[in-house]
Amino acid sequence: MIRKIAAAVLTIGLAGILLVAGWPQLLGLELVPVVAHIVSLRAAAAVGALAVLVALLLVALVIPSFRRLGASLSVLLFLFIAATGAVLATRGFGSDDARAAADDARAAAADDLTVLTWNTLGDAPGAPEIARLALETEADIVSLPETTRETAIEIALIMKGEGRPMWVHTLALDEISKARSTSLLTSADLGMYSRDTSRGSTSAVPSVIVTPDDGTGPTIVAAHPVAPITGYFDAWRQGLEWVKGACTGENVIIAGDFNSTIDHYGRLANDSNSTIGDCVDVAQTTGAAAVGTWPTDVPPLLGTPIDHIMATDNWTATYVRVILDRDGLGSDHRPLVATLSPTG
Repeated sequence: MIRKIAAAVLTIGLAGILLVAGWPQLLGLELVPVVAHIVSLRAAAAVGALAVLVALLLVALVIPSFRRLGASLSVLLFLFIAATGAVLATRGFGSDDARAAADDARAAAADDLTVLTWNTLGDAPGAPEIARLALETEADIVSLPETTRETAIEIALIMKGEGRPMWVHTLALDEISKARSTSLLTSADLGMYSRDTSRGSTSAVPSVIVTPDDGTGPTIVAAHPVAPITGYFDAWRQGLEWVKGACTGENVIIAGDFNSTIDHYGRLANDSNSTIGDCVDVAQTTGAAAVGTWPTDVPPLLGTPIDHIMATDNWTATYVRVILDRDGLGSDHRPLVATLSPTG
């Protein structure tokens, strides 16, 4: 009897854990410590569950008395793996066919805006490499969390020398840690932009909002909420609320290191058609939202997509790509690039 009770408790307990790990939004737990980390690593969690499933099957082969319990636990793990795989497949892995079609669309539209974001881990790749990527992608907007003013100015000078002048907007919380700076470059072709100080910034690490001086053009945001680590969970949640506020409006483009995935935004969207605030995650709309941007020392399909480009519904993404060939340049994040077309 005791064994049966223990087996039932174990089975129910595992079912509860897997439910929370796979669908924390059901219970409103997506912003709770530990759960927030697990749900951001869906692919890795599925691989871990698969390893446990194989171990259970091996134990069941050796210990016949364990087979009934092992079968119950294995079914739960299989369902979790299948559900996780379905979620990731729905979000998309950025197929080669989609990239080729996006390349054609991007080349055909001359009035689009191309947005690049890269957390540079405190200027680690260096201004020449960052500028080279911005020039290769023909970026009009470059969001650079953890990039100092000095490096951003050097990037802009390099780009100007190649015929693509950029304005530099930087907010630094101090001059001690490079991680406490965020820089945003906007193309001179977009006109003059000025930093909007009325809505403040995220805490611990900064975010930048700029608006067009002539009142035409999108509000542009370089976002960097702090990571959800010990001692900063409240600041992390407050940072996501700040992003929601910054992403509320009629014409907004926001890009950066959000230190969160779309799983964390269930209660932060203003309506059922948006991801957070009034903005939609462009990788989600183009089938590339399951590609991990962090960290670079694991395969992209096992990483977590915490870097985002989002926009309000007056923009439509025609091209989205996580850039995979810069992993050895010092940053622990992969760059993300998207081309946005005006809707209508």
